[in-house]
Amino acid sequence: MTTSRAPDEVGPDRAGGSSAAGPRTRSRWHPTLGDLADATLGLITTALGLGAAISLVDGIAAPGPAGVLLAAVLVSAGDLLVRAPLRALARVLGAMGALLLGLVGQVAIAWAALMLVPGIEVTGAGAVPVVIVLSAVVMAAGRWLIGANDSDYVIGDVLRRARNKARRAGAVPHPDRPPGLLVVQLDGVSEPVLREAVEAGLAPTMQRWLTEGTHRLETWWARVPSTTPASQAGLLHGDSTPVPAFRWWDRGLGRLVVTNHPADAALVEERLTSGRGLLAGGGTAVQTMFTGDAARSYAVMSRARTRGPDGSGAGLGPGADFVRFFASPFVLARAVSLTVGEMVKELYQARRQHVRGVEPRISRGGWYVLLRAVTNVLMRDLATSLVAEAVVRGDPAVFVDLVDYDEIAHHAGPTRPESMRALEGLDRVLRTLEHALAVAPRAYRVVVLSDHGQALGATFEQVEGCSLLETVRALMAEPDAAGLESGTGEDWGPLNALVTSVTGSAGSSAVGPDARERSGREPAGTPDVVVVGSGNLGLIWFPRADHRLVLEELEERWPGLVAGLASRPAIGAVVVDTAARGLVAFGARGFVTLEDPDGDGEGEDPLAGYGPRGRADLARAARLPHTGDLLLVSRVTERGHVHAFEGQVGSHGGIGGAQNRAMLLHPTDWPVDDDLRTRVGDERLLVGAEAVHEQLVRWARRHGLRDGLDDAPAAPLEEVSP
Repeated sequence: MTTSRAPDEVGPDRAGGSSAAGPRTRSRWHPTLGDLADATLGLITTALGLGAAISLVDGIAAPGPAGVLLAAVLVSAGDLLVRAPLRALARVLGAMGALLLGLVGQVAIAWAALMLVPGIEVTGAGAVPVVIVLSAVVMAAGRWLIGANDSDYVIGDVLRRARNKARRAGAVPHPDRPPGLLVVQLDGVSEPVLREAVEAGLAPTMQRWLTEGTHRLETWWARVPSTTPASQAGLLHGDSTPVPAFRWWDRGLGRLVVTNHPADAALVEERLTSGRGLLAGGGTAVQTMFTGDAARSYAVMSRARTRGPDGSGAGLGPGADFVRFFASPFVLARAVSLTVGEMVKELYQARRQHVRGVEPRISRGGWYVLLRAVTNVLMRDLATSLVAEAVVRGDPAVFVDLVDYDEIAHHAGPTRPESMRALEGLDRVLRTLEHALAVAPRAYRVVVLSDHGQALGATFEQVEGCSLLETVRALMAEPDAAGLESGTGEDWGPLNALVTSVTGSAGSSAVGPDARERSGREPAGTPDVVVVGSGNLGLIWFPRADHRLVLEELEERWPGLVAGLASRPAIGAVVVDTAARGLVAFGARGFVTLEDPDGDGEGEDPLAGYGPRGRADLARAARLPHTGDLLLVSRVTERGHVHAFEGQVGSHGGIGGAQNRAMLLHPTDWPVDDDLRTRVGDERLLVGAEAVHEQLVRWARRHGLRDGLDDAPAAPLEEVSP
């Protein structure tokens, strides 16, 4: 359970900053007062946990505190003795085998310790597992009350092994260690939200890095689609063009592709990979969508259906690497217990929003309660353990995605109290990983970034009273049936005239029976329309056509569809390709062409409220290979709110609000290259995940982490895909 720093671990270099303090001398490793204090703390909390549990559980009794203390000593000793054989077995049985071995090992160790202590009586068959769970809760609460970082206990064994290895080598980590790169993604955290959290004291570790000057916080622009699969495709593989949204209709496959389905994630990675991803050359990916060509991957979506090199299934990774998490006394029990506590907390916070009348808000029940608990406790602790293993092992580059904040912000709102407090847990992970970096064989530099931000707002359905799919189907059947302001269509007649001015004709002479006859000849079983939402980005396909339909064809088949969508109060712009003028964005009172350098259009510019990147981002998104026949973005209110086409009060995927202002916290002496920046209004930013990928690759290359990987020239960064 030792978590204190080695004697020479001083100065900003802990967090991957500058080594301005100069060389550190080699010396033999020896326990420090901090080591002894932490070991004592661990023993005391274990004893207190056991004592409290024994006093509460029927079927087990102890004679006094001395017996409990001895049991705590035996539990710690047993943990050390069984770890090696458990690892050997886990190599054969895989990750799930490691889980079962860990559970059995925890019960066996506790049972043996309690049975060996004179005077302790175990009479109930189920008493020991209950004691383990209750002890874990008491230990976690005890460490929290005294101000200790509870996450440190998760990697205590990893640190102990690393220090023992250093002791046997007769040296402590030295500045001439080879470099390494650790990238920590805080999913969904925008740069403005992180700054607010730092000022509020919710992120003391990152605040310390900024105060000491080891790191600098910047904004990078997450282009449309500002969603995790697209951003991680760009960050890890340098190409996000195959990903037009979180899910999309693939005309070639004739089905919907959903990136959080393992088979589809694997398909997307096949389209992405060049063998030279960010983690190529021996890196490790933890809890990501794609591997980045990593040698090791743990809980990575695109590998979730593959088997690991040791035969482990479910894409979790080598089973032996999970033993320290699953088999450490009380670690798994602690995680499960705190997971239940997180569920209770979510129910309370959701009820509090309802009682206080917080708006906008959505229902926060169902499976989300369990999902939040698992991601915020169990998966976060597991990821922390796996990253610590990777850096202590000395993997050259490590990338981990922590999704705590993003999950809560979707349901509570990006700046609501429960969302901001989630950043406390993420900051504790960074502080815990600092301890692992201090004893790692490489001098790791830490880069913390996000894949996008989030924007607040009532959902499309809350504003309109019906879903986007229902709106589209009503307009396809009969424009006036969609609940438009006038049954006669007079109110949106000027908008229809604008559409007609683009197509060059009325576009209504070949509808009715002719359109129905044409659709009757199309393949049975293929849906007539597919509508998906990625935050406030909506995509619409008409799959029975074998090509992307242009405006003229749409007006011929469903006259008034585009105008009807553009007139909806919750929709800000509808982007469609045209035979006459290329891409055109329609709004309620005007349109603008997207590919004309002069910005040809009529009436009000529908993209005026989307900032300086609105036109370029939507033009690129509308030319992605698998994009929809129609691309929609919701209206952005004066307060910067958007309207998600999904059931999310905090959303991302399109443009508007803070969802595009992702954050990049990087070592100060690793500056961002000026030639990678693009002007965005009054700022010069990295624009697109591809630019961030290129910067990460350059940093890695300059420090010898990509020798031999980048001999062939990489494709140039493109602002707008052809």
